[in-house]
Amino acid sequence: MINELYDTSLSLLTDLYQLTMAYGYWKAGKAEQEAVFNLYFRKHPFQGGFTVTCGLNSVIDYLNEYRFSEEDLDYIRTLTGNDGQKLFEPGFLEYLRTMELQCSIHAIPEGTVVFPNEPLLRIQGPILQCQLLETPLLNLINFQSLVATKAARMRLIAQDDALLEFGLRRAQGPDGGVTASRAAYIGGFDATSNVLAGKLYGIPVKGTHAHSWVMSFDSELEAFEAYARFMPNNVTLLVDTYNSLNGVRHAIKAGQQLRKRGYELGGIRLDSGDLAYLSIEARKLLDEAGFESTNIVASNDLDEYIMDSLKIQGSKIDIWGIGTKLVTAFDQPALGGVFKLAAIKADSGEWDYKLKLSEQAIKVSTPGIQQVRRFKDSKGFVSDMIFNIETPLMGKATMVDPYDFTKNRSFAESTQFEDLLVPIFAKGQLIYTLPSIYETRKRVQEQLSHFYKGIKRFVNPHTYPVGLEKELFDMKTDLIMKLRAGNEE
Repeated sequence: MINELYDTSLSLLTDLYQLTMAYGYWKAGKAEQEAVFNLYFRKHPFQGGFTVTCGLNSVIDYLNEYRFSEEDLDYIRTLTGNDGQKLFEPGFLEYLRTMELQCSIHAIPEGTVVFPNEPLLRIQGPILQCQLLETPLLNLINFQSLVATKAARMRLIAQDDALLEFGLRRAQGPDGGVTASRAAYIGGFDATSNVLAGKLYGIPVKGTHAHSWVMSFDSELEAFEAYARFMPNNVTLLVDTYNSLNGVRHAIKAGQQLRKRGYELGGIRLDSGDLAYLSIEARKLLDEAGFESTNIVASNDLDEYIMDSLKIQGSKIDIWGIGTKLVTAFDQPALGGVFKLAAIKADSGEWDYKLKLSEQAIKVSTPGIQQVRRFKDSKGFVSDMIFNIETPLMGKATMVDPYDFTKNRSFAESTQFEDLLVPIFAKGQLIYTLPSIYETRKRVQEQLSHFYKGIKRFVNPHTYPVGLEKELFDMKTDLIMKLRAGNEE
């Protein structure tokens, strides 16, 4: 679907340094050397206790169309260095022109609840090709995972209330708006106002009218009656143009006329003021007039914290319309995913494991061809262990906290588990059947239901145990020691 938004090749949706490194690999004779990269994030967004992975659908769309067009190559040909000379040789451009993706990709399915340092994607193939994919894959996964996580947090507060995404007008461009609508739906929203997202992804679309409709008539009641007359099967009336409670009374009058024609007043919408007080008073007015089934919709820069407060105050809101704070991930507009080299195959055919050092422990990467094993018991998910698939797991598995080696945990061979990364592409060929958006949306809620409720708290959430399998932990530690010693010489 992503390619339908643009009538152009998206292979240049990358940073220049990916192309310059690709050129360097080609010049060094390393272009075809097999490598493994992991895409992961280091810290949960929103100071939360969980993250929902999202964006694999877009990754698949992107990779299925990945090729350098003649227009792409013509542009690359114009790029120059600091001396004004061409950056790339004609031979390299010819290499790109004939290149076909040979990467194998494993990924954690969309809608899965994930945790820091777990590879969301594992990319294996020629190092030049893997490198070219770094920026676009991060772009496609980071934002969608961020919005899906925000939406899932709002769903936790809303419980059985309906959630409507109204954010297109405040989103970061057309692609940001459409992408956010999809991710919000996966995260738990029920519908969107974004008609293009509805067309592209099959998301239910909902909408009413704006203040301008009311203002265009001589009176609010006239505006409401006209709207109800012209669209009787879609009547939710925005009541706060002048005075919210008077607006509710006018909506009731319009609803009474509507009922005579065999239709019902679907809802009234509050978009300003004290939403707790106004929703309570509006509910009284509606119920007294016999409109017990009419919904109260609330909007006005809502987020999960305001929703929680309104719930505590006893508000009578049935449907939540949320825009800006959701589609922009307002309180943390970036996930911070990274893409790190974890292994290169040597001429001997053996894997040479790689690791990035840092003065910050959180930024030290993990080597190996990684898989994530999620252990579970009769109550739900209990722990995730990252291991190197090149090291067979025999019998009891021991997991070590990567930031505190004194903390470890063992799992009997009989412990139930699921390995999260599944094959998506095999040497450039798609081998994965993508679930529908409806199945993915359902997966989010099923996943969350299996986790201890403490990870779903907004304040000081419980830390879900994630660690490294002991042999991988030992390998990482040894590699750190060797690299530190080598850099001190």
